[in-house]
Amino acid sequence: MTSRGAGTAFSRRNYRLSIESEKPKVTGIVNSKLLNDYLHRIFPSADGIQPAAAYRKPLTFQNLQEHLDKLLAEDSGAEDSRDQVLEGRLGPSTVVLDHTSGFEGLLLVDDDLLGVIGHSNFGSIRATTCVYKGKWIYEVLISSQGLMQIGWCTLNCRFNQEEGVGDTPDSYAYDGNRVRKWNVTTTNYGKSWAAGDIVSCLIDLDEGTIAFCLNGVSLGTAFNNITRGAGMAYFPAISLSFKESVAFNFGSRPLRYPVEGYRPLQDPPSVDLVKAHKLLGYLKNVIHIGIEVLEGKLVEKDTSTWQLQGEPTVLITLAHIFNHFAPLMCKVYLVEDVLMNFLLSILERGGSVEAHPLIQQLLDLMWLLMEDYEVHECLKQLLMSLLRAYRFSPIIPDLGLQIHYLRLTIAVLKHEKSRKYLLNNVLFDVLRSVVFFYIKSPLRVEEAGLQELIPTTWWPNRFTKEGKESKEVKEESAEERLRRRAYDRGCQRLKKRIEVVEELQVQILKLLLNNKDRGGGEASRYIFLNKFRKFLQENASNRGNLTVLCPPEYMVCFLHRLISTLRCYWDGHKAKAPAALSSEEAYVPPQLFYNGKVDYFDLQRLGGLLSHLKKTLKDDLALKANILIDPAELQAVTMDDLDEDEESATSTAQRPVAALAIGGALARPSWLSSPTLGRANRFLSTAAVSLMNPRRSLGTLEKMKARTLSVEQRTEDDIEGSHGNEGLLLGRPPEEPEQSITENSLLEILDGIVMMYNLSVHQQLGKMVGVSDDVNEYALALKDTEEKISRCPKKRRDIYEELVKSQKVFSEKLNHLSRRLAWINVTIYSKEKMQDIYWLLRVCIRTIEHGDRTGSLFAFMPEFYLSVAMNSYSALKNYFSPVHCMEELPGYEETLTRLAAILAKHFADSRIVGTDIRDSLMQALASYVCYPHSLRAVERIPEEQRISMMRNLLAPYEQRPWAQTNWILVRLWRGCGFGYRYTRLPHLLKTKPEDANLPSLQKPCPSTLLQQHMADLLRSDCDMAPSFLNSVLNQLNWAFSEFIGMIQEIQQAAERLERNFVDSRQLKVCATCFDLSVSLLRVLEMTVTLAPEIFLDWSRPSSELLLRRLAQLLNQVLNRVTAERNLFDRVVNLRLPGLESVDHYPILVAVTGILVRLLMDTDFQGAKRATAVLLADPCFQLRSIQYLLGHAEPSALAATPPSADKRHFSLHTYTDYISLEELAKVERMLSHLSEESKQAAASILPTSEEDLCPICYAHPISAIFRPCSHKSCKACINQHLMNNKDCFFCKATITGVDDFTKPASS
Repeated sequence: MTSRGAGTAFSRRNYRLSIESEKPKVTGIVNSKLLNDYLHRIFPSADGIQPAAAYRKPLTFQNLQEHLDKLLAEDSGAEDSRDQVLEGRLGPSTVVLDHTSGFEGLLLVDDDLLGVIGHSNFGSIRATTCVYKGKWIYEVLISSQGLMQIGWCTLNCRFNQEEGVGDTPDSYAYDGNRVRKWNVTTTNYGKSWAAGDIVSCLIDLDEGTIAFCLNGVSLGTAFNNITRGAGMAYFPAISLSFKESVAFNFGSRPLRYPVEGYRPLQDPPSVDLVKAHKLLGYLKNVIHIGIEVLEGKLVEKDTSTWQLQGEPTVLITLAHIFNHFAPLMCKVYLVEDVLMNFLLSILERGGSVEAHPLIQQLLDLMWLLMEDYEVHECLKQLLMSLLRAYRFSPIIPDLGLQIHYLRLTIAVLKHEKSRKYLLNNVLFDVLRSVVFFYIKSPLRVEEAGLQELIPTTWWPNRFTKEGKESKEVKEESAEERLRRRAYDRGCQRLKKRIEVVEELQVQILKLLLNNKDRGGGEASRYIFLNKFRKFLQENASNRGNLTVLCPPEYMVCFLHRLISTLRCYWDGHKAKAPAALSSEEAYVPPQLFYNGKVDYFDLQRLGGLLSHLKKTLKDDLALKANILIDPAELQAVTMDDLDEDEESATSTAQRPVAALAIGGALARPSWLSSPTLGRANRFLSTAAVSLMNPRRSLGTLEKMKARTLSVEQRTEDDIEGSHGNEGLLLGRPPEEPEQSITENSLLEILDGIVMMYNLSVHQQLGKMVGVSDDVNEYALALKDTEEKISRCPKKRRDIYEELVKSQKVFSEKLNHLSRRLAWINVTIYSKEKMQDIYWLLRVCIRTIEHGDRTGSLFAFMPEFYLSVAMNSYSALKNYFSPVHCMEELPGYEETLTRLAAILAKHFADSRIVGTDIRDSLMQALASYVCYPHSLRAVERIPEEQRISMMRNLLAPYEQRPWAQTNWILVRLWRGCGFGYRYTRLPHLLKTKPEDANLPSLQKPCPSTLLQQHMADLLRSDCDMAPSFLNSVLNQLNWAFSEFIGMIQEIQQAAERLERNFVDSRQLKVCATCFDLSVSLLRVLEMTVTLAPEIFLDWSRPSSELLLRRLAQLLNQVLNRVTAERNLFDRVVNLRLPGLESVDHYPILVAVTGILVRLLMDTDFQGAKRATAVLLADPCFQLRSIQYLLGHAEPSALAATPPSADKRHFSLHTYTDYISLEELAKVERMLSHLSEESKQAAASILPTSEEDLCPICYAHPISAIFRPCSHKSCKACINQHLMNNKDCFFCKATITGVDDFTKPASS
């Protein structure tokens, strides 16, 4: 923008500054002498020497413009001549990335051509300007810490998807991800970089060296004797892998870390810079010097309290300054170097932001004396510079830099007009303002000063060999206690410093959520609401597009600051309106989910798609909520999906092919490249153009569906309501109380917070636990190494030295990790953060409870409310527990019980149709019953709900995910079954330890209360027991058959001579089938124990059949597992990775438990029936029962001599897991079956083949069918009739079955 002409009257705005000659010398403002003195003080000459008053030309507003032009032109000529000649550089003066020919691969480039994101395996790009002589520097702002190679290359370098900068002879690169330097070969160099670091790339073509700096600290010379000479010129260049991103600064902005003697590739705007500094000096003079009109003298003023106060002389003087200053303040470099530094210097005097009203006065001046477009551009550039400075500032112990930039941001946003402009046009549209709420975690704790802040490190070291905390808490030594306390004190010091930053971030949000600043248009809160909703939309609608998504680490910090701000405003409203709810009772009312006032985009509802719900529940909406669905809207929604493809094809056809190749505008700015630039991105591709033909138009994100009120169309009245309009609360159902909750706008923010947690916060909380896991692993390794050192023989000096080296490495790593963990615990897992997540859990629980009361309208609730309820509880239990205990939270027991009631009720709720959310509910309930405290919560829910839950669990397994249901029943039984008191299987105790927090590794905690409910239901409902048990037996038959089939394939593969590998997925499926078989057997054991009459009381229909089926399956399992040198034995002995859980013990003790219950623990009549059925099964073999107690077959003993290493399975070897009483029962059972089988063998008369059942050939014919008179045994026909009514033979429909007895004459 060029400077404006030097006239006494202004062309932009008519300030009436010219003074007509006929006016008297003494103006109505100040007299001529005082005005002359004032203007000479404000605009001194360049040398600073003021001529004597008698010799200097009188200054008035008539000649001020000429005087000012002369002052500004004094140094510009010399600057212009100096800048014209600059040897050693070729290319455009404005240096950017070469998006026309200087790239390889797929890349996304920001519209300013300075930010880039990798979009292929290893894309490369260079700058437009090269250097061949002199010393040069440029900076790279690291936005992601992955695989990148940054440096210099020549025009002759040819890159591809495998080779980039540093992989060819004339290219040189630094890689902070792998901490190496590259020039064809590679060696170690430098330090590791992290997101938020700045890499300086230096080249000295006079000496032939290349060096790099990280955050201003030199990493040393990387390359010497680089190729120079004719035709050798070096371009800045980068190669980066998929999704990695950086932003370049070639000199378009002031270098953050300039190096003496090195020039940026792009020259700074020197002439404008000199002018801007002069004008800023004049502005400072105006602020410093005041006019005492009455006394006729100039006085020095306190700048901190300066105010304009409507003085015409001062105002006209400022207008002259801003006439030149305004166009300069639209330039990026000048805003950052001049204006931002000046504003920061005002705040450097300390005190609160409110103590510096000068910044507010200056912003008032800007809006008064600059054109609107100039103020807009200036404010945008100022916020961009602040955001960049905040994000890329190194972490120092007191976080001073971050605090400095946040304070200025607050000062700017305190100005109402500026705040509203920035909210409307910049903070979410151009900037990624969420960065302001992020506190980055230091990768290098030494540079962050954590060693000084936390001088003493500590880590927990009470671990067993299995990696779990030892049961017996050892007494802490005095040294350990001192270290721990010193470490805690260091953590507290760190926490206090971080809390200062967090409080400033909350202040920013409080300004953005101000709803009282209605002067000059809509209040800030309602502008923020609409922008916030669009922010959520782009993150919800682009789950697969990482360049548009807000990084999860930013989301975590934003969530916590937003919760703090929301609760502050919520409780503030409560103080003014006592009838409203406090934030402790907050929830989202159900009408938000169906009245269309809040857009949930395309997020899934509990009942399915919104369009489907509006059709099927329109009558309920009209009856309960008084909401009528317009038929035209239903039609629009239906047609909207049909038109998507057509729209996409049309929009794509209208775009030029070339634009698709390099200029396709993405709908929103990229998160991964330049952190502040939000304009359209260019897509660079050396591949075919068809890659950029998306199915949907790239601009469709901005299009809102017709079914809801567009975000841009909403006003304050639409949200808060007025004059009988309920706003967001339209359509209150009769079940919802009439009580005021809070301001409607806060309800929508609360809803957005819940959605944010679901989008990415939970995953990030789980990810950061990895640092704590690393600490535990290294602590275990260090303890193990110290034990080895203590046991090392003195003679083996070599081993001792190696162990000492290892000990040193582990100690250093632990020192580093423990300090880093302190930072993470403060910023992510602190007690305050835990309380935020707990509050969110309670909000979700209350919201679900209120929604549940609305009956069918519950289906409109978005699925993420249930997901957040389950995930936030999981986070509190698993992620925060190492630092803080969940049991300490207020109302913990009650919250646990209410969540248990939700899981128990809704895992089988017919209003919930999504398979994913139903599975999640089932898994959450399965995990819930694994832990004693949460299982007790399930037992505390009302009895009616408990019985309903058990009834749903006992529904037939077909056509639903039965494995999780079975797992829940098993957990309720574990600890009561035969030999079923183990946490880990006996044969797995010596293998690699697993995470002790896994549900499967919890100690048995059976629930006798829920077992009793199960028994009562099975006894009282004659139809439930047969259908449930029939499905369990069917699934057992399937699971065990699949398992046997798979181990046959595995055995065949293992016996082949050629080397081959069994697919790991097949091994996993095989192990799963085995585990399912064991768990199904345990459920059968549980049923037999709790309600044996279902099998043994033959007056009940289907009892005999169920007993025969059970005996048949038990015999099959026993025979397969216990046969000598059989398939099962051979596969178990292979000890394949993935089949660790497959062993004799778990399946044999489960079968034994069922047999003992049937034969030993029942009355005489029951035992007699069970024995008869078991022995009558043709598959029964007594040796299988003998195998359980280690009795080998006599034939096997005779055939093979006993070997020392061959051990027979025997329950006697598991005395730690099986009680003596249980073993005695097995001994009695074996004796009983031996005796009974002898008697049965003696009494059985030979049966002719004609009299055997033609289906199974195992039992004599005992039933005849009506009306076709075909015959079979009762077992076969009863089993058949459970699933089919057609005859085996003629397919006629069977109407009845009669007993058949062979006539005596035959």
